[in-house]
Amino acid sequence: MALASLSCKTISRGAGRSATAAAAYRTAERITDQRTGEVHDYRRRGGVDHVSMHLPTGAPAMTTDQLWNKVEASEKRKNSTVARELVVALPHELNQVQRRALAERVAGQLVERYHVAAQVAVHLPDADGDQRNHHAHILFTTRQMDANGDLGGKTRQ
Repeated sequence: MALASLSCKTISRGAGRSATAAAAYRTAERITDQRTGEVHDYRRRGGVDHVSMHLPTGAPAMTTDQLWNKVEASEKRKNSTVARELVVALPHELNQVQRRALAERVAGQLVERYHVAAQVAVHLPDADGDQRNHHAHILFTTRQMDANGDLGGKTRQ
């Protein structure tokens, strides 16, 4: 079995990034950023094997567009960190179902431990790259989410 590897990154307005753009790219979806009016359309992007949303218990279901626009609206500062991303290398020895389950388990633990909302996007290896490079992007909020789906205090861990 391959060694596990992961890295954590931030999505910060100070670096010129947005949670809506990051989510659209990772999930290969079209999202309109309601704060700026900018449209992020990555529906032609290939390589996204699976996408799932993970919310705290009781929180209402949300689309990718709804969650990340809610996140952007909750931040007022021009240099806010709006989201975090965990990139997880998935063992190539696992099959597709096992890789999805592993990524979802990691996201579920983040949601349970820190009371954040998370979205998983499992990506396939690039056609020209290493065919063992299965990985997941887990984008999660920097603020805790309550059972009503409202965002509260920042997580500092």
